[in-house]
Amino acid sequence: MNRNVDEPRGATRYQTDTITNMAMTLRLSEKEQRALKKRAERDGVSMQDAARRAIREYLDNSEHTTRVIDAAKQIMKVHAEAIEQLGG
Repeated sequence: MNRNVDEPRGATRYQTDTITNMAMTLRLSEKEQRALKKRAERDGVSMQDAARRAIREYLDNSEHTTRVIDAAKQIMKVHAEAIEQLGG
């Protein structure tokens, strides 16, 4: 890669406006790979699509869990006195 003389040494430029997908390697155990292949075949999708679906579901679920925990903390904070009076 040609470096612009005005850029500090080691600087990297990215064209984020042209990158729409990212490739990655997912290492699975043989058992995980067999299970993924079986699930993908049942669903009529590729192993890649099944893995991407699982990742999206994981992210959605963990985001929901985070929101629920944050809401519970807020309720505990706002209603701490009433909760204490009820024996909590």
